[in-house]
Amino acid sequence: MSGGGITRADARTVLAAAPTPEAAAKLTVAKLRALLRKAGRQRNVDADAARLREVFRAEQLRQRAMVEQAMGIQLRTLVQRLDAACADVESLTAATVEHFERHPDAAIITSFPGLAAVSGARLLAEIGDDRKRFVDARGLKAYAGASPVTRASGKRTVVSHRQIKNYRLASVGSFWTLVAIQNSPGARGHFDRRRAAGDWSQQAQRHLFGKLLGQLHTCLRARQVYDELRAFPGAPALAA
Repeated sequence: MSGGGITRADARTVLAAAPTPEAAAKLTVAKLRALLRKAGRQRNVDADAARLREVFRAEQLRQRAMVEQAMGIQLRTLVQRLDAACADVESLTAATVEHFERHPDAAIITSFPGLAAVSGARLLAEIGDDRKRFVDARGLKAYAGASPVTRASGKRTVVSHRQIKNYRLASVGSFWTLVAIQNSPGARGHFDRRRAAGDWSQQAQRHLFGKLLGQLHTCLRARQVYDELRAFPGAPALAA
């Protein structure tokens, strides 16, 4: 049950039904299938039910019976709290998406590779919708920590990572660039060129983040959606 871990609905459902090793070992494949389907699983149900059955029946370290029972009661309570928290997150996410999609900048922001409704909403919340806030793209990049800091003293010049920045916006950039690299030939090519030039992975991502922010600033000012050919002129050749 990877990809979400204990916050997944199927993981929480199984834990609630079997909060102790003894209870888990008693679960049959049929019962596990029913629990997975109850949680909304539709794919690989039979395979995962059989795998979980083997995991739960495997020999493992145990506590004394009364201790396990007490820990099971505590776990069931914690799962109930986690259920409530997950429900709140889902409700907040739905409301965020609904309100973001009404915003006039939503279509432009989500036209960029790597940005969807939730990540786009986080981005918009940090940069705002006042287009006079950042006079040019350099100001936006500096605010996001995507532009380096150059310090010169005598004959020595040092270029370092910007520490004073909006960390919430920078965290959006980390996710944004990772997804963009997977979905945009231009972003992939830009990242690879930076790596070939000697950048560390994070440095290359940060440089790509700055590149995308510059394009975003231009698109928001011009009221135009993202264009891969303008952002990365070499993208068609990379795609081929």
